[in-house]
Amino acid sequence: MRRKIGAAVIGLSAACLTLVPAGGAAGHGYTDTPTSRQVFCAQGAVTDCGEIQWEPQSVEGPKGFPSHGPSDGTLCAGGNSRFAELDDPRGGAWPATRVAAGQNYTFRWRLTARHATTDFRYYLTNDRYRPDRPLTRADLDLTPFLTVPYNGRIPDATVSHQGRLPAGKTGRQMILAVWTIADTGNAFYACSDVEF
Repeated sequence: MRRKIGAAVIGLSAACLTLVPAGGAAGHGYTDTPTSRQVFCAQGAVTDCGEIQWEPQSVEGPKGFPSHGPSDGTLCAGGNSRFAELDDPRGGAWPATRVAAGQNYTFRWRLTARHATTDFRYYLTNDRYRPDRPLTRADLDLTPFLTVPYNGRIPDATVSHQGRLPAGKTGRQMILAVWTIADTGNAFYACSDVEF
């Protein structure tokens, strides 16, 4: 009888292990300051968002941006086709957070599951950016204007970073925020439309 119970426990354990996704990060998160596209979808401020309206924290894709990571045109969805609505420029009509060039700004992430972290990086679009087209690397200054190293530490559930927005910016731009996970091959991506 003990052998049958032991075999059943081993079989059940093996079955449960196959349900755990391999290689995925345990961490999930999104930016809410400035408000990201996924938050606007989750709040219902933007409609026809697909699955992201229920999972604003799940924009996970390959890490290594800008040399690696999601392909151009899929950056806002982290290369994740489930959330392709985030890459749709909607004619440049996404709601935008008003900011000022050169101002000190507090950037905030909400982490629904925390994870060992390499860093948080913030990129801003350049003069070639057109808000009516999907975001590409050519649209961004590929040197982050703010990098916050974490060296493998686990951040709090709410993370705020003080930084200065680049000077000389005008009009509609976009901030791409990247949370790089330390012990997996993934990062989390968030696009925030801003108006200088």
